[in-house]
Parts: sequence; C-alpha cells; structure tokens
Amino acid sequence: MTTRDTTSDDSRGPGGSGDPETPRQRGLVAVLCLVQFVDVLGVTVVITALPSMLRDLDASPSQGTLIVTGYAMFFGGLLMTGARVGDRFGHRRTIVVSCGVFAAASLVGAVAQGVPLLAASRCLQGAAAATAVPAALRLLTTLTAEGQARRRALAAWSAAGAAAGASGFVVGGVLTQAVSWRAIFWLFIVLAAALVPAMLRTVPADGRRGRRLPLNPLASVLLTGAVMALVLGTTWVAEPAQRAAGVALVLVAALGAAAYLAVERRSAHPLVPRGAFGMVTLRAGTVGSFLNTATTSSAATLVMLELQDSMGRSPLEAAALLLPMSLLVIVGSVLAAPLLRWWTPRVTLGIGLGAVAVGTGVLPVAATVVTIPLASAVSGLGLGIASVAANGMATDVPVDLRGAASGLVNTAAQLGTAVGTAALILLAAATDPRTAWAAATAVALAAAAAFVRTGRRDPERHRS
Repeated sequence: MTTRDTTSDDSRGPGGSGDPETPRQRGLVAVLCLVQFVDVLGVTVVITALPSMLRDLDASPSQGTLIVTGYAMFFGGLLMTGARVGDRFGHRRTIVVSCGVFAAASLVGAVAQGVPLLAASRCLQGAAAATAVPAALRLLTTLTAEGQARRRALAAWSAAGAAAGASGFVVGGVLTQAVSWRAIFWLFIVLAAALVPAMLRTVPADGRRGRRLPLNPLASVLLTGAVMALVLGTTWVAEPAQRAAGVALVLVAALGAAAYLAVERRSAHPLVPRGAFGMVTLRAGTVGSFLNTATTSSAATLVMLELQDSMGRSPLEAAALLLPMSLLVIVGSVLAAPLLRWWTPRVTLGIGLGAVAVGTGVLPVAATVVTIPLASAVSGLGLGIASVAANGMATDVPVDLRGAASGLVNTAAQLGTAVGTAALILLAAATDPRTAWAAATAVALAAAAAFVRTGRRDPERHRS
C-alpha cells in the first residue's frame, strides 16, 4: 500500500516526511499520543466512579445518564467539525486552545455541587477533546516520515487510545476509592496543563496555511446533532424507563443524517471532502474502527455490570479484573508492526478481530473471576492489533484529506462504543449476558473472516 503524500506547509520542520526518526520526533509522537490518551480516557473514566458521584451529590441513578454520555455525545458529535477547525486555524494552535478549554471544564467538574454543573463540565470536556484529537492525528501522520517511522507512530497512537479506553475503568475506580471522584477532574487539570508546554516545545509552529475552508455551519450542526442523538438515543434505548425516548432520538438521528447528506451534496465546501468517500482504505479503516469498539467496549461494559451486579464485586475489584485488557492492548499494538510487514492491513485487521472473537468467545462458556482476566487479555491483544491496522488504513490518504480522515475514524470509534454497548445491554436484558457475549463474538468473527478474505485478494504487502 502506498501512501499518497503531498507537500504542504504542515509537513515542514523537524520530523517532516522523509526525515529520519530522531529523539525530537519520538518526543513529538509521545506528546501527540498523550493528547489521544487523555481525551479517550475521559470517555470511560467516570463509569466506575458514577455511584460515588451520585451519592455525594444526592442524585438519583437516572440523573447519571448525561454525566456518562455527555462527554461521548460532544466528543463523537463534534469530531468532524473539530477536524475542520484544525485545518482552518492551525493544528498545534487548536490543540493548545483545546487543552485550555479542557482544563477549565475539568475545574468546573472538580468543584461542582450538583448534577447539572457536573454534566455541563463533561460536555465541555468532550467538545474540547473533539477539536484536539483530529488535529493531533493529522500532525502525527504529517510530521512523521513515511514508512516504518509512521507505522510505529500509528502503533503508539492506537495503543494510547485503546489503552486509555480500557484503563478508564481502572483509573476511575482507583482514584475514587483512594481519594475521591473529584480527583479524576483534578488529574485532568494537571494533564492538560502539562500538555501545553510539551506541545509548544516539541511540535513545530503552524506554518502558513493555504486556502481557508469555511466551517460549513449548517452541515456541522446537522452532523453533530445526528451523532449526539444517536449516542444518547442508543444509551436510553438500553434503559427500560427511557426506551421510548431513546427510540425517538434514534429516529431523529436518522433524519438528521439524511438532512446532512442532502446539504453536503449541494455544498461547495463539504464537511467531508467528496474525494474521501472514494478512498477504499478510508472506508475500510472507518468500518474497522467501528467494529473494534463495538465488539470490545460493549463486551467490557457488560462484564463490568455483571461483576458488580451479579458477582458482588466492588467497582475497584471489577476494574482490576479488566486490567489485563489495558496492558495487552499495548502488546498488540507493538505486534501489529511486524504483522503489517507480512500482511496487508485488511488481513492484519482481520487477525486482530479474530483474537477479539477468541477472547470474547470465552465469556459465554465461563465468565468467572479466573476466566474474565484471561478473556480480557486476549481481547486486548486483538484490539491493539486491529486498531493499528484500522488507523493506518484510514489515514493512508493524501495530506489534504487527513484532517477529515482523522475525524471520520474517531467518530466511527465513538459510535461503535455507543451502538455496540446499547445493543449488548438490550440483548442481555432480553435474554442473558452469555447470549449477548456470544453475539459480540459472532460479529467479531464474521468481520475477521471478511477482512481476511478481502485482504488476501489484495496483492500488496507492507514491506520493511
């Protein structure tokens, strides 16, 4: 597979395409991956802390929905708009400002005395993350040399995101039990504050930008509204008391998506450039990202619920049993690089999803405190491999499409988490958890077979 790169102002400076990998470039990759880690951590870190939050704020369980989903709604909903913001105003500049907004939102959450203010802080955190992540991925794929250096950078990026999503349960549980749930927000303030000088020190300043594309506000509003409605709707569908409202929101999301597509077809400056839809690798990477999170995040969430509700484990104990998933994600991301030398990205993605199917497939047979860590470890290994392959395919596009590509692949990952989790919780409620895990296993297995089959027909291979 050949990455079609073009010269742009963003690729100038240390670490640009063609430059050898240097200590400064490795520092740049580390900082950009930390942006990804912090922002993705925000999605899951409050789940184990939620009972303590509601108890301290004297709130009912139903009031916790927006605390959990608000971040994902704004993060997933604004990613495409965030990608355009970075392209228009400069990617380093966008990340620095986003870190400031993220820190301010975290401060609001740390001192909040009620659910409305806490939920508002989570929504604002998600909005800041939505502008930072696409800009960071755009810089990562532009400022690293094509070939092995870029594949290693994408492996680190994928490991950071997957590890953050999986370890959020653990971090939230440890901080809540050891200190307080408010420590989560204070930690975010420290991390965001540390990122700003690190960005300014390691990432080259934004160069002269070319044509400044408009933000396309109507398309942005329609797409953002559709994604938010889908995230919240699928969450509510899984709750019996709010199921009707959830179904209504899913329908609203469908109407919003249709309206967005109609506006995009007539727009002179579409939010997603028309050339992006013709990129086979981008489509495959986006689908792969959706399936990665739909099969792993959903199964892990159901495991967390089962451990606490049926097995009587504390949030911290439940989180500890899923810790192997966080660790093996990193191992899988490292293993992806040699696999990509021998196999096409589609085959590598299929191998990763196959490992996910093996790990998840253990749960319907025997979900115990012994088998759950083993199953989560195998799933984490597969997730790491599959994430590197999916991100690599999605960003294997010309430079001028990478902003949109980074927005699309991250939006797909967020939607995969929301839709997959809702589907599994609904199925578990209608039948039992084992049936739901079996369904996730079947989806991962079918997807793995499809990617391997289509990948073997592609004669290209990554070679070192």
